[in-house]
Amino acid sequence: MSRPKRLARWAFERVESAFDAVFTPDWNPLYQLGALGWFFYWIVAVSGVYLYIFFDSGVTAAYESVEAITHVQWYAGGVMRSLHRYASDGLVIVMMLHLVREYVMDRLHGPRWFAWVIGVPILWLVFAAGISGYWLVWDKLAHYVALATSEWLDTLPLFGEPIARNFIHPSTLSGRFFTLMLFIHIAVPLILLFIMWVHIHRHTHARVNPPRGLAIGTLAALVVLSVARPAVSQGAADLGTIPTQVGLDWFYLFVYPLLDEYSGLAMWGLLGVATVLLAALPWLPAKRPVPAVVSLANCNGCGRCAVDCPHGAVRMAPRSDGSPYSEEAVVIADLCVACGICVGACPTATPFRRRTALEAGIELPAYPLSDLRERSLAACRALQGNDRVIVYACGQGPDLKAIAGPSVAVVELPCVAMLAPSFIDFMITRRHVDGVFLTGCRANDCYERLGARWTEQRIAGERDPQLRARVPRERVASFWAGVDRGGELAEALSAFRARLGELHASQAPVVAARPGAVSHAG
Repeated sequence: MSRPKRLARWAFERVESAFDAVFTPDWNPLYQLGALGWFFYWIVAVSGVYLYIFFDSGVTAAYESVEAITHVQWYAGGVMRSLHRYASDGLVIVMMLHLVREYVMDRLHGPRWFAWVIGVPILWLVFAAGISGYWLVWDKLAHYVALATSEWLDTLPLFGEPIARNFIHPSTLSGRFFTLMLFIHIAVPLILLFIMWVHIHRHTHARVNPPRGLAIGTLAALVVLSVARPAVSQGAADLGTIPTQVGLDWFYLFVYPLLDEYSGLAMWGLLGVATVLLAALPWLPAKRPVPAVVSLANCNGCGRCAVDCPHGAVRMAPRSDGSPYSEEAVVIADLCVACGICVGACPTATPFRRRTALEAGIELPAYPLSDLRERSLAACRALQGNDRVIVYACGQGPDLKAIAGPSVAVVELPCVAMLAPSFIDFMITRRHVDGVFLTGCRANDCYERLGARWTEQRIAGERDPQLRARVPRERVASFWAGVDRGGELAEALSAFRARLGELHASQAPVVAARPGAVSHAG
């Protein structure tokens, strides 16, 4: 990750830390931007269906029906109209924050390109759906949007005759126009829904619903806003006059003031270039990950790797080597980001193996398990004291050099969830260290989506492979730091070492070393 992008990530995470204090990490909206986008979409859809029931698509009836919905039925229709408006604005906010945040977090290269590129047409569809909705109200703002949009479209060679002339006199406009706009306003969100599904379909365990408390709070805030500041029209459209002053919704209509300064073709060119550049970002120079590989000699077809892979890159297929197992793991190289979570899920990824070569059923060629064991043992040989700790960390956290010391060894992994629980067992019960400390991304925003969650569940015995009961849990700790909490990480590690020292003073070793074993190295 480049230094400017890492600094931007640090700034994002500082804000997220403040939100953690207000909302708690489980309800932090900045960790739920994608899920909130879906939530806002459904609010817009439900409120839109309600408004459609009472909407009349006539030249004068359109405005009159919207006014009746807003004022006569203010307690229901008026609230629904405001919810429709504010949820639409909320969708734009979380969508843009999600885009910027994914870029800053560097989640767009390699196999992640698909979700990023699919997100580009989502931008266009959201704005198309929102802008078409403003036409239906047919107030002064709708008249302005209709004129500006039709003149903008007329700069393209799409129509046989200018469509802007339909909005210069009352006699040129018919009710069929509103029927057409209503069709567009319904069809575009339906297409958007399909594209949104495609956007996430490669991800396993994708979050499309925010936590219940956050969802209830968000909906309540929208309802309060709708009652306190209801969305209203800006006076009936009059085709005999050109609107000169209107109140813009800057979330959707920010481009329109620029059309007064620049030609339509220039704006099409600007947006076209911006779209192409946005879609091309995943192919900027970046290191291509080496995908995981399967060793059929060590694969029993349990399927844990396929279940735990956050990116759907591992699938189960019928056995091909004639072994008695029914299935085998197959890696889809184009989807693999080389996070190593599948390795941590494999029951054969155990460092206790001595009679045969240490090779799991699935491994990362760049980070073989045999190398991980040797790196772990080598890092611990020089540790001193009764509070010896090995820190397993991913590279998406704070600077790890700052926490290394005479009693602390650091081993970096692509993702902490690559570490099978048996490694923790091995390092503690064989007395290579006094404790194991895990750290990396923020708890609710793992770079690989699910690494921190899977790790915690494996240690707690809630997910296979589980950390064995014989491993004293007081000798295992974790702190999910991100890039901005280096100081807190150092404090948590220091407190853990102090606890290990107290354990040493108060009790005999929990597990005796096996005969012939050396206390500091295997």
